[in-house]
Amino acid sequence: MYPNPWIYQGEIFNEILVDKYYGMVYCITCKLDGRKYIGRKTFWFMRKKRGAKRRSKLESDWRVYYGSSEVLKELIKVSGKDHFHREILSLHKTKGAMNYTEVKVQFQENVLESNNYLNDNINGKYFKSRVEKWNE
Repeated sequence: MYPNPWIYQGEIFNEILVDKYYGMVYCITCKLDGRKYIGRKTFWFMRKKRGAKRRSKLESDWRVYYGSSEVLKELIKVSGKDHFHREILSLHKTKGAMNYTEVKVQFQENVLESNNYLNDNINGKYFKSRVEKWNE
């Protein structure tokens, strides 16, 4: 078991399922102010070890992962990890399905237009600052 475990469908995520999936789409919620962050994380990646001829499958740091947002990272640093709820929204067997679902959920939740979300961009293409200008 690891600290502040991921929750999936109302229960602590069963780590055995990791072998069956490529990655997840998740939501991290700050318990202090209710703001959220929606993102994605892979369970596995391929790396070539020094001196090896082939790449091998290695497990990612998903257990201790808290998102890539600098705003979120700073908030966690100041508040502490215990003030955040980590929930897996969906599990995916392919990279494409995971990426598509992340973007779909971010648009559905209007993460760029709402102050309830810490996301500042979607897919590195659509940015909160630009959307705010477009809506003026």
